Amino acid sequence: MKQGNIRKIWLIPKSFRPKKGVPIGRKKGRPHWATRKEWNFNMKFVNEKLEKFNKFLDGKKVAIIGLGVSNYPLLDYFYDKNAKVTVFDKKQLSDEAMQKINKYRYEVEIGEDNLSRLHGFDIIFRSPSMLPTKPEFVKEVENGAILTSEIEMCIKLAPCKIIGVTGTEGKTTTTSIIYEICKKAGYKCFLGGNIGTPIFTQIEEMTPNDLVILELSSFQLMNMPVSPDIAVVTNMFPDHLNIHKSYEEYQEAKKQIFLHQDKDGILVLNKDNEITRNFADEAKGKVIFFSSTQKLKDGYVYDREDEMIKHCVNGKCQEIMNKSDIKLRGIHNYENICSAIAATESLADTTTQVEAIKEFKGVEHRLEFVRELNGVKYYNDSIGTSPASTMAGLNAFDENIILLAGGSDKGLDYKEIGETIARKVGTLILTGPTSEKIENATRIALDEMNEGKDKRDIEIIHTSNLEESVKMAKISAKPGDIVLLSPASASFDAFKNFMERGQKFKDFVNELK
Repeated sequence: MKQGNIRKIWLIPKSFRPKKGVPIGRKKGRPHWATRKEWNFNMKFVNEKLEKFNKFLDGKKVAIIGLGVSNYPLLDYFYDKNAKVTVFDKKQLSDEAMQKINKYRYEVEIGEDNLSRLHGFDIIFRSPSMLPTKPEFVKEVENGAILTSEIEMCIKLAPCKIIGVTGTEGKTTTTSIIYEICKKAGYKCFLGGNIGTPIFTQIEEMTPNDLVILELSSFQLMNMPVSPDIAVVTNMFPDHLNIHKSYEEYQEAKKQIFLHQDKDGILVLNKDNEITRNFADEAKGKVIFFSSTQKLKDGYVYDREDEMIKHCVNGKCQEIMNKSDIKLRGIHNYENICSAIAATESLADTTTQVEAIKEFKGVEHRLEFVRELNGVKYYNDSIGTSPASTMAGLNAFDENIILLAGGSDKGLDYKEIGETIARKVGTLILTGPTSEKIENATRIALDEMNEGKDKRDIEIIHTSNLEESVKMAKISAKPGDIVLLSPASASFDAFKNFMERGQKFKDFVNELK
């Protein structure tokens, strides 16, 4: 637990406080002296670092860049601290947001050029989508401004242990499993980052005995000068290359989750991934590996032969749980479970971990079962916004798959997914800007495959929107087939985010007759 933030304040008058050697009551007719627990009952925790920060905010000029989901609750928080707030956003804000801004007499700057008016601020809270390398931010920092985010301030000021999860794929599932394990272990848990609720506005509720669990993207981690106490990196593949300058910059952003740990930090890494495996060389604290392809001397493994999750110490492996006890499908999910167990090994016993995992049904939009109609099962994997994620989804099924894919382009290479589609998919239904890329990668893979002994062809259909894709999938599907929405692309060509896309898919599927 983090120490040094505790100030004990008596909640009862001084004259009534128990003195050393003086009984505070009677039990069973005999004098009773105060125990440590009873003394502490009359004390209140004070987060002194947070108090100092709140005092700093008084009268300071604060910029909120991009209101969005994560920054919206900051409007209330800063008003209570008497900060002078200006909200910056490209788009016109909602009526609800404007009512609150007007109520608090905040300033607002709207428009594509809104950052041109970013001058003279003491502290700047950026949204995750606004990278810290933007010239406007760099200039303000040079002039003395503090550039931060609600996640960064939470890690700096939270009085309790923090667990952070990042990686290209598996973040949400792993974070959710860790959360469920810790809850079952009896902790009061705060869930934030990409999932849950904005975390910084809950910081005043936290005590040293609680846990904060964060799902962290490269955008949130980039240039962040602090790291969680326990860090998990699930894997690493090229992603978000339409925003990051290079794959190397993307990797460097992810590394911030552990680079600022001390010797007491814990880093959980995927041994099977070349990039994450090498992160161990830069770790300052304890490293715990997990794997689904190797027999580790120390770490957590999913043994594919025995279909068991095991814990290995000095080459001796102890069985933890069987595949049959897990509701999730796919090797990637067994890896996620291994990483979650590793992250919580100091926080929960094995029995508690297993009980939580047995009850875990998965997260929305990640291989989420929607319904069965006429012997055909429909799955929502809208969170599959990259080729690697969709490949993991495809490999979770042995049945014939009708794949719904395509969306906005993040500048990624689709060669490898073409090979997986050629092996696993019977019908490919495409929509959106990446349709041509996915089709070309698939046809190249089919041509290479058909040069050998195994001749294979798949039906490729193009549609104008998701609703039409669902209808075409129903026409193409036969009993026993799987219809899988896993776009391998972002959603921004047609939807606000992958969640809206996934919900629309479920609506369309449930409307089928």
